[in-house]
Amino acid sequence: MSGQVHPSAVIHPEAVLGEGVVIGPFCLVEGPSKIGASTVLRSHVIIGPHTELGEENMVFPHSSLGLEPQDLKFSGAPTRLVIGHRNTFREGTTAHRGTETGGGLTHMGDDNFLMTGSHVAHDCHVGNGNIFANCATLAGHVEVGDRCNIGAFSAVHQFCRVGDHAFMGGFTVATQDVLPYMKTVGARDTKSYGVNNIGLQRKGFKLDAIEALKKAHRILFHTGQLRDDALKQVETELGQFPEVAYLVKFIRESKRGIHRG
Repeated sequence: MSGQVHPSAVIHPEAVLGEGVVIGPFCLVEGPSKIGASTVLRSHVIIGPHTELGEENMVFPHSSLGLEPQDLKFSGAPTRLVIGHRNTFREGTTAHRGTETGGGLTHMGDDNFLMTGSHVAHDCHVGNGNIFANCATLAGHVEVGDRCNIGAFSAVHQFCRVGDHAFMGGFTVATQDVLPYMKTVGARDTKSYGVNNIGLQRKGFKLDAIEALKKAHRILFHTGQLRDDALKQVETELGQFPEVAYLVKFIRESKRGIHRG
């Protein structure tokens, strides 16, 4: 390994460091663990045991990744935290390992950006390209798709899902599933406020797909139909759009219900 390890850092003998890893002052890397090539721990970072980081991650001071879950039932099993590539963890972020009863794994994909104070609890599964604003919090067993924006001081309840390209406004409390492509906002009376039009355009979505999502949202929440009838209409009229097909599938698979419009 050719990298830099500060003399004040403590590295467990079972920790495996990839090529070009940089570990700054007063970091603690427990083992067994694995840190991928070109990952940087700036300073005062803790990497817990049974934790795997991919390549080119950047971890800022006072973050801790892979410590024991905050679950009273946890009894010390070697559960895991697995993190992909090119993620950024700003100051004071935390991500915990899984639990025995929750599958034993917390997982995060690639290219996520977690701002100061963000928290990913045990047994969560986070996709790729997501942005967690300051102090965004996931409770246990939450699933987050790809390229979502979770606003500052927002919280997602246990076992909820956040769909692909969802936008959650600041201080939002999600106690049900958060619809993909939509803007969801609210601290007490949380609602979906329609398609994140500007955000999807910036991400390169075609205008006809955005218009189809808008029409689907109107049919689902503004025609007064029963859910199954509205979903059938959306499927019949707009099912040729992959984005709409995913929206329909997401709603049908919901176990906690969805934040409605």
